[in-house]
Amino acid sequence: MSHKLIVLPDDTAKPIVDAIDGARKSLNIRMFLFTDTSLLDAVMAAHKRGVKVRVMLNPARRSGESENEEARKLLTDAGVEVRDSNPAFDLTHQKSMVIDDNVGFVESLNWEPRDLTKTRDYAIVTTHGHEVAEMVACFDADWEHKKFEPRADSPLIWCPDNGRQRIAQFIDSTRHSLWLQNERYQDQVIIERLVRAVTRGVKLHILAKPPHSLKPDKLIEGVGGLLFLQDVGAKIHTLKHLKLHAKMFLADGQRAIVGSINIAPGSFDSRRELAIETDRPQAVKRLEKVAQHDWNLSHPLDLSDAAL
Repeated sequence: MSHKLIVLPDDTAKPIVDAIDGARKSLNIRMFLFTDTSLLDAVMAAHKRGVKVRVMLNPARRSGESENEEARKLLTDAGVEVRDSNPAFDLTHQKSMVIDDNVGFVESLNWEPRDLTKTRDYAIVTTHGHEVAEMVACFDADWEHKKFEPRADSPLIWCPDNGRQRIAQFIDSTRHSLWLQNERYQDQVIIERLVRAVTRGVKLHILAKPPHSLKPDKLIEGVGGLLFLQDVGAKIHTLKHLKLHAKMFLADGQRAIVGSINIAPGSFDSRRELAIETDRPQAVKRLEKVAQHDWNLSHPLDLSDAAL
């Protein structure tokens, strides 16, 4: 039993396609965006060879735009069972897969060409039985629009159930160094925890998207949080060689969180999200290596009035 790290775009889609190709009994897939043809082909081929496939898709973005209609039609026409995600949530932003009820993928990436080839993204593959069973239990509950209760002792982190609390605890227990890669820094509770971390001596390195990529109605709160952190001494950079889509926390070179959760109130309060905490040395050490590599290929983020 282990946690294995997949790094995108370095590892390509091959580990995911190979895992789907190896499915023998069942596939439970939950995806915010599903447009990649190689993954669609692999899922339809699994169904054709007798695997029980269920696909849960987010029906539309907040704007009303729906990018999953082509995938929905292709899968449905092929006989795959497809349902909209649970309407109890504003969005289902979770990206995950469970194979044969014994292998779980917890991902930051959408199954679309951009996230497989042009963005920094991650996935953790778990073979721990209680983690995979919890993923299946939540999938079944959301599939049937029923209530789901996360396990209190689980490495899995669910929104809107326990995400803010678990990430706050993760930050509060950091002693020396904290590396963050995230698109948004807008949640005031988490920003407060990060400020406290810096003031007690934690070295905080933040990778963020440039402000011009934020939506206009999110610009003030997005930049405001970063300015607070910059003012107390956090180092804030933006990537040069890739687009940033990852949602990753790395503490003290010993613990990490990977998943779909943005540091934003919407993610914590009204969206279905999933992340996983790991302390497995192989996964954490590779994350540390990638984080340092990305930092070396980044530059300070200009948050001045002139830049904005």
